[in-house]
Amino acid sequence: MPARRILFINYEYPPVGGGGSSAMRHLVREIAKRGHAPLVLTAAQGNLPALEITDGVTVRRIPSLRRRVDRSTIPEVIAFMIASMLAAPGHARQWRAEAVFAFFTLPCGPAAWLLKRTNKLPYAIALGGADVPGFDPLTMKTYHALTGGLIKYLWHDADAVIANSRGLADLAHAHDPKQSLGIVATGADTAGIAPKSAYSASTGADRDVELLTVGRLTKHKGLDVLLAALAKCASGPRWRLSIVGDGPEREPLKAQAVQLGLTDRVSFKGWAPREAIPDIFRSADIFLLPSRDEGMANVLMEAMCAGLPAVATRIAGSDEVVVEGETGLLVPPEDTPVLARALETLIGDPGARERMGRAARARAESTYSIPVVTDQWLDVIERIIHKHRP
Repeated sequence: MPARRILFINYEYPPVGGGGSSAMRHLVREIAKRGHAPLVLTAAQGNLPALEITDGVTVRRIPSLRRRVDRSTIPEVIAFMIASMLAAPGHARQWRAEAVFAFFTLPCGPAAWLLKRTNKLPYAIALGGADVPGFDPLTMKTYHALTGGLIKYLWHDADAVIANSRGLADLAHAHDPKQSLGIVATGADTAGIAPKSAYSASTGADRDVELLTVGRLTKHKGLDVLLAALAKCASGPRWRLSIVGDGPEREPLKAQAVQLGLTDRVSFKGWAPREAIPDIFRSADIFLLPSRDEGMANVLMEAMCAGLPAVATRIAGSDEVVVEGETGLLVPPEDTPVLARALETLIGDPGARERMGRAARARAESTYSIPVVTDQWLDVIERIIHKHRP
């Protein structure tokens, strides 16, 4: 494959954003390592430099209204969409880009669409979850009702549309049955996150089992169900839960923990520095992801890399990553009693935790490692370039 010059558009790029931005950073760094030239167009935030070149990746941060590192508002997202459409043609021309990747249909797809018209560039859209109508209907139904037509138009015009899980692809098909979709999973940072070096041999009274969940504290993460389930596990082996992240549900969740009498066992840690994340994962015994909706959660990949067993809900993305009984346990979403039983099973069985944790790391290496996923993305890049220029 010849060296390619590729423009990536994502409104979030580390240190801004969550799992989607981290996943893209892993991808573009690996692409640069292969001798290609990736340019990332993303939102400016705070004092971050407008131009940054690291590990062969050039990052251009364009002015927008982004104020916070961990989340964005609808006006901020719209501001980036407009700013990227204004800035992208010039940057693509200067970079001599051969193809464009928009991570998330909105707000990044319109700039890719414009580049196809102004710069004659093929583009692909990588679906992440919230950009697919039907995802998280509790909070996004109105948004998707307003944007569903535009989303479908951008998909039809794209040279490739790629979902990060089979479940997300099915959801996209439900919105647009005629749309052709590929699937490329979120990559697991097996090189950057080493596995646990030791597992606890017991659940003695002198040691609590360390539970961990990481991510934005939003309704679709299902942490309210998790706390209710943990309240049913109070009489078994001792455990402690660390909640790493922040978001609009923080205060309601803290109030729920008080109401359930869990304040001595549940810690709200807030956001942790990116460099601290590997150690945070390795210090835990079980990773928890009780989400109501996901695309393919980057934090679940990170937990696998660290060698953690997972208790997750049987939803799109998670049910493809977690192998039931082998790398973790899957439970129905919103089912507090079943979640409580799964938690009790792993909390009380250190041997199962070690067996599943080691299997999770092996699965991350063989199936989801960044080099494996990058091979698939590079195939997509070659395909859209040749499709556009036969």
